[in-house]
Amino acid sequence: MTRPPPYGRSVPAVALVATTAEVLACPELDEGMLAPWERRRLTDIRVPARRDDVVAARLLLRLCASRVTGLPPDAVVPAQRCPGCGRDGHGRPYLPDHPELGVSYSHADGLAAAAVGPGPVGIDVEPLTRRPGPLPVLRRLLPGDEVDAACAEPDPGPALLRLWVRREAMFKAGFGAGYEGGFEAGFEAGRDDVRLTEWTDHGRAAVVALAGADGVLAPLLSPGPAPPSGR
Repeated sequence: MTRPPPYGRSVPAVALVATTAEVLACPELDEGMLAPWERRRLTDIRVPARRDDVVAARLLLRLCASRVTGLPPDAVVPAQRCPGCGRDGHGRPYLPDHPELGVSYSHADGLAAAAVGPGPVGIDVEPLTRRPGPLPVLRRLLPGDEVDAACAEPDPGPALLRLWVRREAMFKAGFGAGYEGGFEAGFEAGRDDVRLTEWTDHGRAAVVALAGADGVLAPLLSPGPAPPSGR
């Protein structure tokens, strides 16, 4: 991870995937690191397992930011702002003290993922066994030809899941306008500054997608086909 990103700073991108249990057991992290507004939002979550997933994702985001900035995790102070209503406390996460960095996190059924790096980044994680749907909704949100190709497979579920996590990663990174162009070479031909990858973490039974600036994510993805997961 040595190639300088195209943002004027030689800062690496860091993406981590872990189970919720792994994050909550990590000695570097503690729920007490969460800001008061984050803890207030936790009170609205009635299902304990889902609450744990949210806590794990927010803590994993701090660990990623710590590895990028050199700050200890308890010194990382993320915030959220909704681009639609302009209000704080929900919407896209960001680091007020590091506006040059993009941040993203995801959680689902005992899994957590987070990414931090220069410029926009987006990450999504889903359980390997999840099956998105229904199809009419997927056809509205995903490229139609790619949905058709997935449905033509003997078992469409895994292919549809990969399309879904890619869509979510792109949306979180702010590249939503490119969906209709496709997620593979067709899309990147229109936006050669965007890198999108998806991989399976078999040890955690998870499918993950990561999107961001190509010059930033390329070092993260080298030399293997996917970034390392977890710790």
